[in-house]
Amino acid sequence: MPAHAVLTDAARDIGVDIDHAPEAVDTFIVNLRFVGLLKTLSGAERIISIDMLLGELPAAPVISTSLAPATSRSTNGIITSDQAQFESTCFYIAPIGGEGSDERKHSDLFLGSIVEPAMEPFQLTVVRADSIDKPGIITRQIIDYIVRSRLVIADLSFHNPNVFYELALRHAMKLPIVQLVRTSDKVPFDVNQMRTIQIDTTDIYSLVPRIDSYRAEVANQVRRALEVDHIVDTPISAYFPNMSVTL
Repeated sequence: MPAHAVLTDAARDIGVDIDHAPEAVDTFIVNLRFVGLLKTLSGAERIISIDMLLGELPAAPVISTSLAPATSRSTNGIITSDQAQFESTCFYIAPIGGEGSDERKHSDLFLGSIVEPAMEPFQLTVVRADSIDKPGIITRQIIDYIVRSRLVIADLSFHNPNVFYELALRHAMKLPIVQLVRTSDKVPFDVNQMRTIQIDTTDIYSLVPRIDSYRAEVANQVRRALEVDHIVDTPISAYFPNMSVTL
């Protein structure tokens, strides 16, 4: 598959407005994956022909036609609460774990390779809990980010209890949120009604070739979540539509 920048230039060449070209490319990649025209072949994601896809159909599982279509880089430095501008902040809820733990390695990988690059077009600074530095109760500061940040991305991998606690707060606020998870982790029933991006981390050969398309999928969901007329539906709002939480 051509690089994202090449696809963006191609979109502009056929008349797509420069401001909408990144969105067009992300939507193009997401839909390629959805219809099966983006395959991992010889260690890289490749766009295949329709004829090749049709040739694979007899051996492929039956797919229901009722399926619905898929709908500023931070640094390792400390971000103080005074510097944080919540309207330009994406708070990243994730299983952080201790230094050197599998959870920390996983969270750092997702943050640096998928989440932060996906946020660049939106000029959102990604903040994770361990980047907050201010005297006081850390839980209070985290809740402040959860309820005030323009966007929250929640990584449900490892089934971390803190993540689900914080996710519930954001759901109650009915504010923009994007969920993602490793394919090896089952999304619990209470939150599996929300669209969740599945990321295959089985091994490096499964993950690396699809990094660009995962970034595009995250960016695509973020773009929709930040639309002015977007209605945030959560398990809480589904059962208590008139409930309102205000600061």
